[in-house]
Amino acid sequence: MTEFVKPMAEWCAAIVEILGLGIITALSLHALGYALLKLIRGTGAGTIFHETRNRLIRGILLGLEFLVAADIINTVAVELSLHSVAVLAIIVVIRTFLSFTLEVEMTGKWPWQQKSHPGDGEKSGHPDTNRSQAVAHPAGRIHDGESDGKQKT
Repeated sequence: MTEFVKPMAEWCAAIVEILGLGIITALSLHALGYALLKLIRGTGAGTIFHETRNRLIRGILLGLEFLVAADIINTVAVELSLHSVAVLAIIVVIRTFLSFTLEVEMTGKWPWQQKSHPGDGEKSGHPDTNRSQAVAHPAGRIHDGESDGKQKT
């Protein structure tokens, strides 16, 4: 049975690892292409920088998840030893740290901090953008500052 499982696990780990690398590469190229398109259309440099950076971070985070999965498959199914588990633990700690720091760079919050809920005043995950201009109305209703005259209760 192990004659079948070990080669299959090696192939699976290799495929998942290639997927992770491919995702990072493809999404990095997509982010750069998107930035060039925005630059040609005349979008501001600051906006392009932040959008491109967020796209790159998302691509790296997704790719890292696949790479961690490949390491887990390789360690558990192929080379189960104390040494390989210790190496896996170190790799997972480093990649988890990278994921946390990239998440903070992208959102401005730690992953465990409370996310904003609809109606909290934020329409996007970034703390510096899309703040609602909600104003309390004397009749107890909330006016969202939009020009259509509708009020939310």
